[in-house]
Amino acid sequence: MSIPGVFPLFLQPNGPLPAARATRGETDAAAIYRRLTGCDPITALIGDDTQFDRHVLASILALAASEGGSVARHAGLSVPALAALLHRHFPLAGNLGPRWHTAAGPEDDEAAMVRDLLLSRRAPTGETGVWLAGMVARRAMEPNHLWEDLGLRQRAELTRLMGRHFTPLAKTNINNMRWKRFLYRALCEDDGFVMCSTPVCTQCADFDLCFGDESGESRMAERRRALERATPSLSPS
Repeated sequence: MSIPGVFPLFLQPNGPLPAARATRGETDAAAIYRRLTGCDPITALIGDDTQFDRHVLASILALAASEGGSVARHAGLSVPALAALLHRHFPLAGNLGPRWHTAAGPEDDEAAMVRDLLLSRRAPTGETGVWLAGMVARRAMEPNHLWEDLGLRQRAELTRLMGRHFTPLAKTNINNMRWKRFLYRALCEDDGFVMCSTPVCTQCADFDLCFGDESGESRMAERRRALERATPSLSPS
């Protein structure tokens, strides 16, 4: 049994990630989230903006870290920006291991275009909005629904993120288009191109690509289940 739109019940709170496991380079996204925040992703409170921002940032970082290699690269940040983010939002996380200090490498041109679009139409939310522009842009390069590749629990959290940190841009998504599709359409329009094949969305053959269902299992839950399947169960002696 699972909670609709959130995490399956196998993601139960089981305490913070031991420092030794984090230092080795833990790949369990839920455990990394707990290391950063001190709480389990399924029970994280997001009632106020501070709680929500911490949840979003921890979700992105946890999923990025679970993918192996440079965390900065998977998260869409430079190493100094990642260090500043951790210092500001997760000062008690401690030593997270060498992968959190590994250089990100050259930025993908496509990700840079999406990042610049977000930066040009962001709300005045300070450094957090700047960091999120890079993070959202990088995660938009992944193949799944954008909310999934941000490690969020459901699409509504992405809609709230966009409305809070990229308000001028989000306000133009009046028909609730899929966010990744919407970002690319905005890029095309900025360059003077028309991505759509018809002027009326409901008459377009690609309607489901733009407005179709975006439900699914969270990437954090998906990775947790894969880890559990890969770990041999111990039979009682």
